[in-house]
Amino acid sequence: ADENKAQALIFDSLFDAYQGVIAFVRVFSGAINKNDRIVLLQNQATSELTEVGIFKPMRTAIEKLTAGQIGYLVTGLRDLSLCRVGDTISLANNPGSPLAGYKKVAPMIFASFYPQEADHYRLLKDALEKLILNDSALVYEPENSPALGFGFRLGFLGLLHMEIVQERLEREYGLNLIATAPSVTYQYKNQNHELITIKSPVELPSPDYYTEVLEPWVRLNVFLPSEFLGSAMELLQNFRCRYQKTEYLEEKRVLLTYEAPLSTIITRFYDQLKSASKGYASMNYEFLEWRAGELERVDILVAQEKVPPLSFITIKSQATNEGRLLLKRLKKIIPKQLFQISLQAAVGAKVLAREDIPALRKDVTAKLYGGDVTRKRKLLEKQKAGKKRMKHIGKVDIPQDAFLALLKK
Repeated sequence: ADENKAQALIFDSLFDAYQGVIAFVRVFSGAINKNDRIVLLQNQATSELTEVGIFKPMRTAIEKLTAGQIGYLVTGLRDLSLCRVGDTISLANNPGSPLAGYKKVAPMIFASFYPQEADHYRLLKDALEKLILNDSALVYEPENSPALGFGFRLGFLGLLHMEIVQERLEREYGLNLIATAPSVTYQYKNQNHELITIKSPVELPSPDYYTEVLEPWVRLNVFLPSEFLGSAMELLQNFRCRYQKTEYLEEKRVLLTYEAPLSTIITRFYDQLKSASKGYASMNYEFLEWRAGELERVDILVAQEKVPPLSFITIKSQATNEGRLLLKRLKKIIPKQLFQISLQAAVGAKVLAREDIPALRKDVTAKLYGGDVTRKRKLLEKQKAGKKRMKHIGKVDIPQDAFLALLKK
């Protein structure tokens, strides 16, 4: 810390409708007075303090905060994104150097949140801006889906973090949200041997543009009664987990340690683990390292058009099977049209699986009462030609329910 220059670390903050952003700080050096003009060193934003104070335990205004004290600063700022946890506040006329702050953590899991009512987009944006004030690990960016409308792509530290954020948005801000299934970050090494991080399967280019794809692996600890050991180990093996060790914590309680790809344990794994142990198992995990894998992106095409929200990354050996399962579910959800709809799962130009939704058929011969069979045949041929033409020019509207059924948790 610079002995003579004011340096205060932001460890929390809140937004007040009348006073603006209030930063909770610890002063490491110098002094900060009421009416001082301050600067936030991370983004160089400046403002004049309208109040400084300490906690007694309620906020109590004083004239100045000095080195060693913990207190609050009423900044008057209206832009919530300027005052981030871990930033350093100093005096605008004599700024000190930034403090080490907090180590910035990279999100490991991403999911998209969309408001169920389209006109609540602005409310969701405002809520996220307030949440991010005291949750420095949360990141978000705007996103637009043809089926779900305008929303945000959010990054989280893990599943629990995601559930807490969703719960807070719904409870504290009264929002009804559509949350897509969580996905993990991946990295790929391009032809220049540069590592590129991607947050969505759509961002992974075709295999010609990369040499390998890496995925995050975690150390997974599973706690469960010993009577369910066999079924749990069988389940873990099915989820590409690698066995490390078994520890008996008590006579009938076991700790299993595995290494696992994060992508396999963030969706259905926990539910299946609970089912295999009759609800007695619990688990936790921590990031281990990035590992190269035999991974590829599977695209879903509806009537020869890619549907980006349905793309997913999986291991090559399971790509055909997973693609076929997804197509079967889509076939049940997408309503029939007046022309046949083809559903395809593809990797690049190679089609792995295909399903067809048959066309709706109108009985064009119903108005005929007997007569020459050629008249009936002529009407059927005309219908067939019309459907063929529609197939070329018709565009399939995928209903929102289809995405909800496939993506909603």
